[in-house]
Amino acid sequence: MPFRLSIFDIQGLVFGIVLTSLSVVFLKAGGLVTGQTAGIALLLSYLLPIGFGPLFFAMGVPFLLLGYFRRGFDFAFRTVIAVAGISVVSQFLGEIVLFERLDTWVAALLGGMCSGMGLIAIFRHNASAGGMTILGIILEQKTGFKAGWFQLAVDACVFAAAAFVLTGEQLLFSFLGAMVTNLAIVWNFDVAQSQTGRPGYGRAQPKDAPKP
Repeated sequence: MPFRLSIFDIQGLVFGIVLTSLSVVFLKAGGLVTGQTAGIALLLSYLLPIGFGPLFFAMGVPFLLLGYFRRGFDFAFRTVIAVAGISVVSQFLGEIVLFERLDTWVAALLGGMCSGMGLIAIFRHNASAGGMTILGIILEQKTGFKAGWFQLAVDACVFAAAAFVLTGEQLLFSFLGAMVTNLAIVWNFDVAQSQTGRPGYGRAQPKDAPKP
């Protein structure tokens, strides 16, 4: 399939990038982490004098090669857009979106919801947010094992490391946020929707089904 990036794809990627970046703002403000590469980058941003954006981008680069070789240039290029977009927009939103009060459970819930919906939008337009999400999509394509369940397993490893940095309350609510994210993906995304953003793409259609 030749490379193309339509207005339809652009709006979907922008929507996904902004929502995913907003989730980082919520989680960072609540002192929380999430799973996957974003979670590792958040955790390191608490320990190092480096912002989330540069860490997230640097950690996502190696996985882009995997995406290129396994899913082609189209997927890899769109993923570069998503990863770079999240790296930049999350830094920008972090400076202009400020909270006078933000309860930890609210940060976890809203962060998880924004992340889930943002990632679904990115997935549906044949891209990923880099890192383990690339492996999750490839795994679902090859085996049918849901990307959301794979991400939840990876999250468990991230939270095991976070236990040495966060308090018990922060760890609990971080896990709650990650559960919201991954369940949103499990319940609302199917890999057949990738590349078009439209439900049911790629599934066999009945012979008498009306043409769109």
